[in-house]
Formats: sequence, structure tokens, C-alpha cells
Amino acid sequence: GLAHYHRLLRHLRELGIEPVVTLYHWDLPQSLQDTFGGWASPVLPQLFHDYAELCFRHFGGQVRYWLTMDNPYVVAWHGYSTGRLPPSVQGGPHLGYRAAHHLLQAHAKVWHLYNDHFRPTQRGKVSIALSSHWIKPQHMTEKNIKECQKSLDFVLGWFAKPIFIDGDYPESMRSNLSSLLPEFSEVEKKYIKGTADFFALSFGATLSFQLLDSRMKFQQLESISLRQLLYWISSEYNNPQIFIVENSWFVSGSTKRDDAKYIYYLKKFIMETLKAIRYDGVNVFGYTVWSLLDGFEWHRGYSIRRGLFYVDFQSHDKKLMPKASVLFYQKLIEKNGFPPLPENQPIEGNFPCGFAWGIVDNYIQVDTTPTQFLDSNVYVWDVHQTKKLIKVDGVYTSKRKHQCVDFAAIRLQVSLLQEMHVTHFHFSLKWSLILPLGNLSVINHTLMHYYQCFASELLRVNITPVVALWQPMAENQELPVPLAKYGAWENPETVEAFVEYAKFCFTSLGDHVKFWITMNEPPVKNLTYTAGHHLLKAHAKAWHLYDKEFRTSQKGKISIALQADWVEPACPFSRNDQEVADRILEFDIGWLAEPIFGTGDYPQVMRAWLHRRNSVDLYNFHLPYFSEGEKKLVQGSFDFFALSHYTTTLVGWEKEDALKYDHYLEVQMINDITWLHSPSRAAVVPWGLRKLLKWVKSKYGDVPVYVLANGIDDNQNMVHDKLRVYYIQNYVNEALKAYTLDNVNLQGYFVYSFNDKTAPKYGLYSYVANQYEPKPSMKHYREIIDNNGFPDPEAPELLCPEEIASCSECHFFRTRKSLLAFISFIFVAFIVTIFFIMYYSKRVEKTYK
Repeated sequence: GLAHYHRLLRHLRELGIEPVVTLYHWDLPQSLQDTFGGWASPVLPQLFHDYAELCFRHFGGQVRYWLTMDNPYVVAWHGYSTGRLPPSVQGGPHLGYRAAHHLLQAHAKVWHLYNDHFRPTQRGKVSIALSSHWIKPQHMTEKNIKECQKSLDFVLGWFAKPIFIDGDYPESMRSNLSSLLPEFSEVEKKYIKGTADFFALSFGATLSFQLLDSRMKFQQLESISLRQLLYWISSEYNNPQIFIVENSWFVSGSTKRDDAKYIYYLKKFIMETLKAIRYDGVNVFGYTVWSLLDGFEWHRGYSIRRGLFYVDFQSHDKKLMPKASVLFYQKLIEKNGFPPLPENQPIEGNFPCGFAWGIVDNYIQVDTTPTQFLDSNVYVWDVHQTKKLIKVDGVYTSKRKHQCVDFAAIRLQVSLLQEMHVTHFHFSLKWSLILPLGNLSVINHTLMHYYQCFASELLRVNITPVVALWQPMAENQELPVPLAKYGAWENPETVEAFVEYAKFCFTSLGDHVKFWITMNEPPVKNLTYTAGHHLLKAHAKAWHLYDKEFRTSQKGKISIALQADWVEPACPFSRNDQEVADRILEFDIGWLAEPIFGTGDYPQVMRAWLHRRNSVDLYNFHLPYFSEGEKKLVQGSFDFFALSHYTTTLVGWEKEDALKYDHYLEVQMINDITWLHSPSRAAVVPWGLRKLLKWVKSKYGDVPVYVLANGIDDNQNMVHDKLRVYYIQNYVNEALKAYTLDNVNLQGYFVYSFNDKTAPKYGLYSYVANQYEPKPSMKHYREIIDNNGFPDPEAPELLCPEEIASCSECHFFRTRKSLLAFISFIFVAFIVTIFFIMYYSKRVEKTYK
């Protein structure tokens, strides 16, 4: 044994690797357990002292960092109290606390041995590896916070306070346990106090969420926040030097080499360690991943894996292979952390003149209540009794014609949009309300008049309306009830009904709307292949209808808007994960995009995958075929590529979490817990937008692109709105990179959403007590719009000519300004001439008299 460890230490030194050696990691010689009862016996501290002396003499010249023992909490409590771990003595709390007492005495003996006899020549350091959980209060009350402190005292403080503070147990333990807890004499307290040269911490490797006795949580909530634990240790134990000697989490025992979930746990813990050092002033000087390779995980056996190297337990020679986490950790060590990456740095620059700056509202607030000018009744105010208006019977006034300014809801919404300085406003019509029966037999003319007024008022203040014919929302997916009842998009008759509805909208609103969306964010996650097939044909027919019958006179443009979140391989080094990401992009975006913007048919990846699934697993997922005529109909039915983008998702091929595994597409959804997340757990990943825009260009060429919706939810109680400000700032900057650095033909960007009344928690305006208030994010977005991006202070200012939105009523006057000026001059001259003729005629008449 001695020769083996000599060879190991020598090879480590040759490789430049610093050995950190633990004297006792739960490997008590069986004879000591049988003869003395193990750590329950007061004989053990001296025997441990003798063993340590042997190790110091033999290996001390090669070792600078010594740990006396690993995780004494688990040894004492689960070895001698609960019996969950070897030596499996169910001695109850009394024996557990006695074993811990002897462990502390043994540690102190060994520290003093090294300090007195070996430190002067070997110049090493000695400590003890203490394992801990982190715990947060169930409710933010003083009582719960004290219970959290007590929980940490009963696990970590049990050993840390005697060693790092005063040689005695925490007060909360002494007052709660009374006679169960052994006592140290004053001499023992002084002997134990200060017996650690640094604080060696084990977190997540064994204890947390596994071997922490539930009674020691005191009804509070366990958490995996390493940063908060490090700060607590620093505050509680006088800012010691901390060496994280074990840290990791675990993954399923079935996970092989693409261990993405393990990577993101490591990333989280190491990032939290860095934050504790940089932002909290915690003195951490080392970090150690647990563990090097897969092994037997105590009471969990082989059901989980923790290793950086994969062990094939079924093979004869237990084959050893590096996992993806090895590459991740290797690169992290090479960089010594997380240096800023060039692609993550913001850039300066402007978007082109005429760039569309927009805001989205799923459905505008509709209020067709007539104003007082349209009510012919006369009212008087009852100031004495009811304090209300009383209608005077039989008395009427004349009514005037409806005017758009009569709609108070329109005036308010338009004024808020003006305040934002947007150039475009995107909203959806309600098909189910405009044509409630799904055909022209019943038309809601009042609602259509409201939409006409809304669009004309937007144009009046130079805001371009961007109008979607259909957006699937709420009940019946916003389809007329008869259509929803008889199969919705499964029914081919819905295609013709949509075309008829589109024609009515083009006819009624086309003079006001030059920017049409046929379908806004079709729900591919809940759409059958037959429904998607009909939806594509409906879009294409509506596009060709507009192109042939309305484009020449109305001069607008029209397309479809697809939801397009980015999908990233969870393991950046894994070819399998990349294949999964490519497959999901084709199923989520390419399914509807490829027929329109590409080949006129569905993506080959989809057909190949479905063919494989149907033949191997006896599924019956039928992806329809387009006829040659239908391909020509669908292909090219666009004027631009419109997309909604909100977040980025990680995907892998290894099945890890059944709740987030898609068996149909064989994809595991994975969460990078280091990413910033919204309250609804949407990940904030700005670079995902840039990657998506580059992907669209690579797939479909130099097509004009509009980001028609981009936004995040936030806590409505957050006064400063910081998350949404950060989101808008960084996503717009990534859009600028796509435009300037990647040459994406990006022509517009729209924030989601307008206000909290129609999209709670997403709005740039809050809505409280019938009042709209701009959030800081609205003002920040307005500043970006005013600057047309992020201009370089040293670059010359980009001056763009002011554009005027198209208005059919105003077109005659705008295009004939000279003529109108001339007519005005003639009219004024005529009036003046008449005046002088009359004036001088009177003077002549008076003189004659």
C-alpha cells in the first residue's frame, strides 16, 4: 500500500498536479469496528493519531494539503445514529453525537501532531472536509430565518464552530439537545479551537438532497446555491480561506458520454464560486470537481453517475472513456474561468433609414361605445337627490355623423403609441367576431368600422399598421365557432372560408393597411400534419388573391409570421446533439417555412424522420404531399420573412429526464441553469436571436426579415423593470450584429408587448386602476428608436428623411401641395380684391353724394 501511494504521488508531481490527500474517507479498518465499536469508542482518536503519523512520515515530503477526514456529519449521523451507511449502527442520536465528539477530538490530535512535528520541515497545511447543504426560509419571517440558521448549525456548524470559532458546539444545538450532546472541557475547547489551516468544503457531492436528515431542515427549503453558502461561511467563520474540495451534482445512471446536464451543473457551481470571489469578497482559493470517473455511489449504487469519465460497467475490462464534461472542464481550466467572448460583446452602429421600429398587441382594445355627440337624448343633472344624469323624455337634439375621433379607446391607444415613438404597430383582427358564422352571411360592420378608424388614426400620426388576419388565441383558436366545431384546420372547407374572409378584409381595410400577415404564429406544437397542410394552402391562396386583385391598387405587402425560437445543442461537442437541434429546427420552423420560402415542399429531414418512425415503431404519422400545382401555389407566396422570437432551448439526444423528453422526436429538453430566466422560466439568451437570423439567411437566402415579436415576462411588482430593459437592450444589439456583421436583410424589429392589460406581465405600459403608466423599459426602447440603434459617439450622425405613412384620404393633398398652394393664393387674392372693390365703391358713392 505504501509503495502504491508513493508511485501515485510521484506521477502526480511529474504531471504538475498538486495532491490533496484525505487520511480517512469512511474506510475504517473492520477490526477497529469489531474490537472497539469504531468511532463510538474514545480509543479511536489516539489510533487515528498513530495512523496519521505514519502517513506524514512516509508521504509528507510530497503532500502540501492534508485533510484529516471527509464529511464527519455523514460518518457520525448515518454511520452510528440512523445506520443508513456503514458501519450501519442504529444507535440513535445519543451514539451519533458521541461519535462526532470523538471525530472532532481525533481531528484535533492530528492537526496538533502535524503542527508540532511536521509543519516546520514539510510546510504543508491541514484541514477537515466539511460537507454542507444550503437552506432558505419557507417564508421570509424572523422565525423561519432562525430555523434556517439552526439547520446549518446542526449540520455544518456542528463541526465548523468548534474548529473555526471557540472549540464548542453551536448554541442552538446545546440549547435544543441538552443531555444528548457531549460536553468539551475548557482544555478540550482550547485544544480543538483553530485546528484548521483553511476551510475545506464539500458541497453537493454526497450530502445535499441525499443524506441530509429531513429533521435537520426544520421545515425549511433546501437549495443548491453554492454562492450563498460560501458567503454564509465567510460571514459566520471570520472570512477563512476556502478550498472547495468536492463539488458536483449527478445525472442518471443511463447517461453515457454526452452528459449535458452534468456540464450545466458544473457551469453553475463554478460561476457561483467566481461570483462569490468577485462580488462578495469570499476568499476561495481552490475548486475540485467530484468525481474523476463513474463509480459506486454509496446508497445509490450505480443508479447515478458523477464522473468526468464514463465507465462501462457491463464491459469485461470496465472500459473508460472521456465524457463531454471533460472537454468543458478542460477548456474552463485553460481559460481559468469565463473570460468575455468577443461574440458576447455589444457593438455600436445604426440600423438603416426606414427601419421599422414596432410594438405588438395581440388584439387591440375594442370599445365601440358611442360618445355623447352621437346620442340624441337630452339629460339634466340631478344635483339635489340622486346626483345622476336624468334623461329628459321627449326632448331630442340633432345627431351628427360618426367620426373616428369619437372612439375614446382609439385616441388613448394611439396617444400611448405616439409617446413610444414607434413607426409600426402590429395587431391581429378577430376573425371569430368579424364573421361569426365563418362566411359573409353575417358581418360585424360595427367592429370593422372600428378597425378602419383605428388604422386611419394610426396613419394620421404616421404609424404604419401591421395587421394579422388570424392569430390562434384563447377559445376555439380564434376561429368562427362553426369552423372550429367542424374540424377547424382539419377541414379543407376552412381554407376557402379563410380566403373569403381575407378578401373581405382586403376590401374593407386595404386602403389603410399596407402591411399584412395572413397567419400570426401558427401553433406548430399543437398542429396536426393535415391541419398544417390546409393552413399552408389557405395562406398561399390569400397571398395570391392579394397579389392579383389588390396589390396594384393598394400597393401593400403580405406574408406569414412564424414563431421561431432558437434551438442549441446541449453538448456543444456532440454530433448527436447537433443532429437533434437541426431536426427540431426543421420540425418547429422548417415545417411551414420550407414550402413557402424554400422548395415548395416539406423539409427532407421531416420526411426521412417520419418514414423511419413509421417503419420502425409502427407509428402512423402521415405527412401529406403537395401536388405539383400546389407546390407552385405555395412556393414563393411571401413578400418578406416575419418571425416571432422569445427564447432559446437546449436539446440533447441522451434521455435524462422523462418529464422533459419528447419520445416522438427523441429529444431531451435541457435547461442551462446559469442562464438568466424570467419568472415564467423563459431563458434570456440574446445571442440566440442572432443565430436564428443567420440560420434563416443560410436556409432561405437574402429574404427581407422582420422580427415581429420579441419580449419577456417580468414580475409586475418590479418597479425598475430591469429584466425587460436588459432583454430589449441585448436582443436589439444582437439584431444589429446580424444586420451589420452577418449581412442579414433585417428590416424591422417589434417588441412584445404593448401593455399589461392585453398581455399581463409582458407590457411596456403597466395597467393599474384603469391607468396606463410607461415602464422604464418603454423609455429605454424609445431611446433606442430615437437613436436608430446604438450610434458610435465619434461617428457622424446618420440623418434619415422623415417618412410619412400611406393614407389614401391624405394622398391627394400630399401629392398636390404646389397646386393647393396656388389655389389658396388665388382664393386669398380674390377675397382681398372683392374687399377693395367694395371699400372703394362705398367711398366713391359717398364722395358723389
